[in-house]
Amino acid sequence: MDDRIHFFSHIDVISKKVDPVLLGIRGRQANEFAELGFPILPGFILDSRIIAQFENTDIRKDLKSVLGKCAGLVGKTFGDEGEPMLLKVVVSTNLAVSNYPTLHNFGLVKSTIPGFARFVGDKFAAHEVLFLVRGMLKVEERIAELEGRDSDRTAAAAARGKVEDALASEQVSKTALEIMDEYAPLLPTGFFDSALGQLELTLKELARLLAKDDQNDGDTALMVQPMVYGNYGKDSCSGYFNSRDIVTGNKKLQGEFFREKFNEIGASGQDISKVGEQYVKDLQKIAWTLEDRFKEIRQVRFTIEKGKLWLIEQRAVDAKSTQADIRLLLDLAQRKVVDDAYIVKAIEPGRLNEILHPVIDRASTKGLVAFTGGIAGAPGAAIGRVFFSTDALIEARKVALQKGEDHRFILCMPSTFADDVKAIEVSTGVISCEGGYSAHASVVARQYGKVSMVVPAMKIRGKKATIGELAFAEGDYITLNVPYYGSPNIYLGKASLIEPDPAESGLFDFIATTKKFLKKFHVRANADSPRDAALALSFGAEGVGLCRTEHMFFGDARINVFREMILSDTLEERMKALEKLRPMQRDDFYGIFKAMTGKEVTIRLLDAPLHEFLPHNDDELAAFLEHLQKSTGKKPNKSEILARIDSLAEFNPMLGHRGCRIAVSYPEIYEMQVKAIFEAAYKLREEKIDVRPEIMVPIVMNASELKLIAYGKKIEGSTYKGIVEVEEDFRKELKAKTVPYSVGTMIELPAAAVGAGEIAKFGRFFSFGTNDLTQTTLGISRDDFTGFMPDYTLYDLIDGNPFSKLDPRVKELISLAVERGKMTRPDLIAGLCGEHGANPDNVRFCMDAGLDYVSCSSYSVPIALLAVAQAELERAAR
Repeated sequence: MDDRIHFFSHIDVISKKVDPVLLGIRGRQANEFAELGFPILPGFILDSRIIAQFENTDIRKDLKSVLGKCAGLVGKTFGDEGEPMLLKVVVSTNLAVSNYPTLHNFGLVKSTIPGFARFVGDKFAAHEVLFLVRGMLKVEERIAELEGRDSDRTAAAAARGKVEDALASEQVSKTALEIMDEYAPLLPTGFFDSALGQLELTLKELARLLAKDDQNDGDTALMVQPMVYGNYGKDSCSGYFNSRDIVTGNKKLQGEFFREKFNEIGASGQDISKVGEQYVKDLQKIAWTLEDRFKEIRQVRFTIEKGKLWLIEQRAVDAKSTQADIRLLLDLAQRKVVDDAYIVKAIEPGRLNEILHPVIDRASTKGLVAFTGGIAGAPGAAIGRVFFSTDALIEARKVALQKGEDHRFILCMPSTFADDVKAIEVSTGVISCEGGYSAHASVVARQYGKVSMVVPAMKIRGKKATIGELAFAEGDYITLNVPYYGSPNIYLGKASLIEPDPAESGLFDFIATTKKFLKKFHVRANADSPRDAALALSFGAEGVGLCRTEHMFFGDARINVFREMILSDTLEERMKALEKLRPMQRDDFYGIFKAMTGKEVTIRLLDAPLHEFLPHNDDELAAFLEHLQKSTGKKPNKSEILARIDSLAEFNPMLGHRGCRIAVSYPEIYEMQVKAIFEAAYKLREEKIDVRPEIMVPIVMNASELKLIAYGKKIEGSTYKGIVEVEEDFRKELKAKTVPYSVGTMIELPAAAVGAGEIAKFGRFFSFGTNDLTQTTLGISRDDFTGFMPDYTLYDLIDGNPFSKLDPRVKELISLAVERGKMTRPDLIAGLCGEHGANPDNVRFCMDAGLDYVSCSSYSVPIALLAVAQAELERAAR
């Protein structure tokens, strides 16, 4: 036989000496199937060498030989009038995507129609002739186009359109023989006269097409295989299955079969588990062998014809969950098919977002009015009744809980502020109009594991919102879908959600595998409560890199006490209010320290501007006045309170009286916080628990500020007690044992980065607050940037979103600060806190720049861990 023709079956594989490129992609896939010994349909490949010279090659003798081999395995003979074997012809290119059709039903000629129809019926036989004709008309149309025969191309196209209409209508009114007579003039002469002649004519036409087509570089092969039919009698069926559940990852075949049906079109299927005990066993073996071979979930199509199982094709599954992939990889690793490094490399970090948050059940969105677009703030899916203010949402939730009603709510506001955190925390999601990925609403939502999207096109008027043609009012149910990849959606009404289960999904085992590859560089979490800390620990965090103490004051039992402190007229009144707050902070610190036993916890002292804590509306003001009256026993003067509130307003609070600047003016605030930190630490030390506090001073612009707040200062007539002195005095007062701690600062101003060498004299660690460092370096607001970002993107004025991907100039400042800081203090610890830390590109930069860790929201910790592990593997491979 010509050595350019290659036969394959479950017992015959193509020699490894044959260059795989000669076979094309589909040919290689078929041979891979053959190598596994599965019950595949036999066939043969005319490699690219013979196709290039087909016009001058006589292969009739070889065709008869390989067709005879096929007949011996399939049990039917090509051209037999009683029970004919039919063939399909596949154009096997070396291109991932090609526009050549797969051609079916060769062997259907005038003499074989009665025998074929005896098994499948006259109507189906006529349908298959139409299918054969449509494929060949495509070939003739393309050849005529390449040869410039416009009239022939037009005629073939018109005929093909007529055939496609008949197939689409499923109303085939003519017989198979009538169809042959109608279309024979448009096909090669003698096309329906004999089976072997039909095959030879087809191969010749395809070789002619390939010779003229620029898409072919002379490396295209043709593959021929018999066809089998699931509608070939009572013991026949067609079907498909995935090697495991593509949503849950359960190791169980997932698919359907269609008894006495050629395929699933218009058919009602049954679960694959009911196809028959022996078939299920055979299919399971096939499925899991494929998983071991390809190391991924595979889909297989099969046909059972007259009781005999044949595999038609197998391919990768594109639409599958991250959970399914992770469970497969863990299963492969457990059986030593792959190693741990393979698992870590196989999953893109961003895909873990899907496994950490609820996902929408797409089937449940049918019929719901939807809006598509906006900016993803925090991924996931959420359902709830929408409310347009924090107070309205909190009140509605309170009523729902009292009545035992659905207490899922979605907050919808132009933008959110510190006082809205309490609503975001109890909501399922938040929609805002202003900002983007780094907007306040997005950051807080990620912190609490909520869903967030920003929709600049949304218009809010009173208690109603409109986005294009979509409109919803307060109290309406809406569904948010914010995928990590693709555009977010808002649906009017309730869809269904699939909730995440980190243990069931394999996430915890995956995290443990990932952490095997971490070295010195590690991942911490941003956590403001014991619950956050415990969650972060379960997700693999090695400590807390940012505890934002201002978030602790917004609870209903605390906010008015804090407001009382801010609006106090005298130091005595302020100290009294602070003493009320201290036990509250102490208990929070106690819980966080205990959750993070043996790990560092970085506590940022008060940072937010004071005005953010003050009443923002009449209801909040009324509640505060009521609190004051109970606290002081006197009715407060509303006008005086309003005047005091107005006096604290600032034109640019982001660069105003905040952070360490508050401590310079009101040292008693930081003193209270420091005492609360150590009161919790001393108590835990008594309980034999390892506590490692790190006290961080925010918004420092020079070394003098940090020196003052850390070590204090005495001037004529005034003494400023620093953190060190406060701790010493408080320890003596409580007669407690020393707890090791460190003082450091957040580098979030360019001046601090440039002056890092001097600042490092007074701080043992740096934490780079990249949200504010980006704002102050580029001079843009994270909440307003999205308003003009599309224009900047249009003209390539900026590379991506700088609040997601670190800007080169911000990177330069970080590198400079680390270098200068470590020149002063070689053992300086440096980290990055904020959602920049969950971006794999930023993680690699931090590792290369000499940082020790990144810190991000609890739900982003696994993503950052995976990015670190992959970077470490890349380093090891260099």
